[in-house]
Amino acid sequence: MAAFTATSTTTLISPQISRQCLAPTRISGLKMVSFSNSGRSNLPVSFRRLQISCAAKPETVEKVCNIVKKQLALKDDVSVAGESKFATLGADSLDTVEIVMALEEEFGITVEEESAQSIATVQDAADLIEKLVEKDSA
Repeated sequence: MAAFTATSTTTLISPQISRQCLAPTRISGLKMVSFSNSGRSNLPVSFRRLQISCAAKPETVEKVCNIVKKQLALKDDVSVAGESKFATLGADSLDTVEIVMALEEEFGITVEEESAQSIATVQDAADLIEKLVEKDSA
């Protein structure tokens, strides 16, 4: 399951008091979300920002990196990380299909075509894998 860290910022609006409160929170089961109050500052308590980021387990990202390196026959000196884009690494559409097939075999999952088309980075693949593994185990 993916783990998240969220930080919410609220500003108390009054003539004498203007203060920001940061409250880090651990959450699980969500995707990247960002909220804004669209410049509204006439409320007594104004919700300024909530940002939640999702990251798959480091082990999952590492496995995906290794599979991508193997499928694309990348040299050892080529760095592959979560933010690495398949296209930047030299993958064409056939390479991407082969990567997805290797991921399905390694993790014992089935990736639907619509989901496979949304994968652009190693992190996208790792997040999708964890979502599918969690769904299969439920």
